[in-house]
Amino acid sequence: MGANGRIEHREIIDAPKWVLTGARMASDAALAGVAFVVAYWLRFDLHVGGQVPPESEQPLSFFTTQIVVFMVMSVLVFQAKGLYRLPRWSTLLDEAWAISSGVVIAMAMVILTAFFQRFYPSRLVFIAAVPIAIALLLLARMVVRTARERFWSRGIGVDRVAVIGSGRAARRIMQWMFSQPQLGYEVVGFVADGSIEEGVAIATPNAVVRPMHLGPTEALRSIVAREGIDEVIIALPPRDHDRIVEMIDLCRRIDIEFKLVPDLYTMALDHVNIHEVEGMPLIGLKPPQISGWNFLVKRAMDVALSAFVLVAFSWLFAIIALAIRLDSKGNVFFSQVRVGRGGQRFICYKFRTMVSDAEEQRHRLQQLHGQGTLLFKLKDDPRRTRVGAMLRRSSLDELPQFINILLGHMSIVGPRPAIPPEVAEYEDWHFDRLLVPPGLTGLWQVNGRSNLSFDEMVRLDLYYAENWSPWLDIKTMIRTVPAIVTARGAY
Repeated sequence: MGANGRIEHREIIDAPKWVLTGARMASDAALAGVAFVVAYWLRFDLHVGGQVPPESEQPLSFFTTQIVVFMVMSVLVFQAKGLYRLPRWSTLLDEAWAISSGVVIAMAMVILTAFFQRFYPSRLVFIAAVPIAIALLLLARMVVRTARERFWSRGIGVDRVAVIGSGRAARRIMQWMFSQPQLGYEVVGFVADGSIEEGVAIATPNAVVRPMHLGPTEALRSIVAREGIDEVIIALPPRDHDRIVEMIDLCRRIDIEFKLVPDLYTMALDHVNIHEVEGMPLIGLKPPQISGWNFLVKRAMDVALSAFVLVAFSWLFAIIALAIRLDSKGNVFFSQVRVGRGGQRFICYKFRTMVSDAEEQRHRLQQLHGQGTLLFKLKDDPRRTRVGAMLRRSSLDELPQFINILLGHMSIVGPRPAIPPEVAEYEDWHFDRLLVPPGLTGLWQVNGRSNLSFDEMVRLDLYYAENWSPWLDIKTMIRTVPAIVTARGAY
């Protein structure tokens, strides 16, 4: 039993690292041997590659030395290439590269050994053993990865992590961990000094998470024991240098694994280039994911979908326009200057949902309700018309923005388009949300919409910009449907 009565599932599968590494090495060696045996069977028993002349046939025992050399060299090369030291966040592609190059090098050593022994058997055995070994080793790792992720999804074998700090660097590392559950980290909470009255909100693709404040840094020793912490991540700002040194010293004294995060919160943790020049690390930022070919793919999706909607739902546009004209005086469409990608301004179109002088009343309502310019919205806005209230609740007022999408001002998925007065009040880190086109929907809409604070919304925008993929767009569009149906945060 662990702290607070928790069953320590990880005890079931945990073992000393050298034992696990030894088991992996033995497994890899065995698979390399199996690959050679299969290659022999394909060549000499099934005669793949042509009939083997009777005088050239050899028993499997004839290849014993070469099989052993291949098994041993494969493991040694894998060890030298760091295959057994890859961090848990490494991808299957990382392992595939190490395995492929390692098998080729190992087989080259086998062939070289055979040459010096004046050993000249069928070359097809050696050639076939390479892809077979790679396939078997990768298949084994895919099985292990699948099983491991299933264990982690059930809380088995996960590492319980405490983050020291509550600033931007700490929030970014927690966001990364909450967004990557398949890595087997469980963020228990954060350790920070002072009063954390508002708490800490972490934006992820699926929800806004609020990790627990575990206590002050001086209580770290007791927090580690009480919460059953496996690893500590120190993410304090440089001005707290003395406290950082103190935390590192404490982690070493209580013998707990720790990592130190430099205060590079403006970087995505998995979107940096690290180079080395004369032993000195150079860290460079990769560009946002939505650039180059990625931008062209996204743009093609936008054009196709917006053109379809504008044609297929033209009848709905006409019905809404008629309802607006019958309900109140004024134009059918509401146009407003918004700020798009790179700070470029454009005219954003929506169906009018408020009285014609709504903008003139905005300043008075901001003062009356004590709200600032950033993300100004009222739950019971007196400027809203009857038809407008219905359109807002159903999000149908935003249909004309498909015109902006077709024109290239916006995208279907992206950050919420801001108005110039909002941008004028941005902090420096807020401007990063302008690196990508604004969207009709986005992570901000499917995770709370108007119920989110502005900073929470910006964090979702930054996550989107740094982790974009066509699948993320498709998934966001799908998740938008229930958000619209339930009208969650829409007003």
